[in-house]
Amino acid sequence: MTIPGQSKFFESACRVAGHAALCATVLLGVVVTAQAQQSSAPSNDLPNPYKTTTGWAQLPEGRKWGATDGIDISPEGNIWVFDRCGANGCSDSNLPPVLEFDASGKLLKSFGAGMFVFPHGVAVQKNGDLWLTDAKADKGKGLQVFKFSPDGKLLLTLGKAGVAGETEDTFGSPTDVAISAKGDIFISDGHKGCDCPNSRILKFSKEGKFIKSFGKKGSGPGELDMPHSLAFDSQGESSSQSDPEEYCVERVE
Repeated sequence: MTIPGQSKFFESACRVAGHAALCATVLLGVVVTAQAQQSSAPSNDLPNPYKTTTGWAQLPEGRKWGATDGIDISPEGNIWVFDRCGANGCSDSNLPPVLEFDASGKLLKSFGAGMFVFPHGVAVQKNGDLWLTDAKADKGKGLQVFKFSPDGKLLLTLGKAGVAGETEDTFGSPTDVAISAKGDIFISDGHKGCDCPNSRILKFSKEGKFIKSFGKKGSGPGELDMPHSLAFDSQGESSSQSDPEEYCVERVE
């Protein structure tokens, strides 16, 4: 199939049966396959080189963790955490949801109080700038994507505060961000319970200019159902998006 406004070839095939899906994607002539999770329980008897360290992050006195959907690493090796203000949302909170810790767990800085409704995705660029998504709307806020400098200065905003839509300057529920090697910005849009038809990926220039979008809600070729996470490969050229509702991972170039 061809995407309107795009002369390149795009084809996707997903076969969903119960909780199993086998997906194959062809975009710009490249074929990749991904075997999704099965309904059977995962194997947990393989060697694990990692150990759990509890109480690692040193939160301010009296603060507790909420739902923590986004974590990423800065170029210096610090850890950025996007927390839902000690609960499962920040709409009624005055706590800052964006926190930076060093490798020892010491809190270095926090910001963003009063700006977010439902913190979701976070991505750190090579220069240290942060991209953050707000996946819900409430009280005139939310449904936006923000770019911050490492010191918390707001550099760019995409979307309209509290306004849901399917246009190039509105979102239904922005869930994640990924940055290509060229600096282009990819945003996944659509979430379970958003009461919106959005199920797409949008591409913007590094200056925030809309370039194109692709994908729509469904389980057929070129269709998505709750695109949730985005990532680029080590060269920053091929991207992958996870779709938990379709139990598949698709890779595009």
